[in-house]
Amino acid sequence: MWEGDRSSCQPKVRRATRGGAAGGDAARGRTLEMVPGAAGWCCLVLWLPACVAAHGFRIHDYLYFQVLSPGDIRYIFTATPAKDFGGIFHTRYEQIHLVPAEPPEACGELSNGFFIQDQIALVERGGCSFLSKTRVVQEHGGRAVIISDNAVDNDSFYVEMIQDSTQRTADIPALFLLGRDGYMIRRSLEQHGLPWAIISIPVNVTSIPTFELLQPPWTFW
Repeated sequence: MWEGDRSSCQPKVRRATRGGAAGGDAARGRTLEMVPGAAGWCCLVLWLPACVAAHGFRIHDYLYFQVLSPGDIRYIFTATPAKDFGGIFHTRYEQIHLVPAEPPEACGELSNGFFIQDQIALVERGGCSFLSKTRVVQEHGGRAVIISDNAVDNDSFYVEMIQDSTQRTADIPALFLLGRDGYMIRRSLEQHGLPWAIISIPVNVTSIPTFELLQPPWTFW
């Protein structure tokens, strides 16, 4: 399955609203489950702020990172790990560079590959498969790749990143980021004339009392 074929990559989940309404994966007919909370059966599986008792760094299908610099986007961002390829984070990076790839789609040689070595690449969806992008970043020495949707108005739907048909593998973590989030990170870097952001990843949101307040203000809740 090639990533460029949007029709074959259906949205995975949509985050719940405060009132409890939520979307799902229409192609699979998913419904959101209820889980036991402190006050009974009260919170949706995908309503993250109410259900943070699951796994710390990764709650259900989500993994979190925080931008430390630039300061105007110092928020906690939500990403989803690839379903069936890529590695996992064995350590937390307190400060590591998030470097926008050049060219953004990262389907071949990167002109700024030197800066991605031992850092994390921010890549844009499109042009080749998710796996191909991950392998390109891995070959340039990247520690992980964050692939943002190329639909810059996407602030709620996550795409399930799966293997293509080549039977290749990748070892570094690969995460999917909402298009709106990716766009805002790139825009901030361009406005400040910076080649990269500084992030902390993964972030344990269960230890942050103000987690909800640190969400990007443009994110749908």
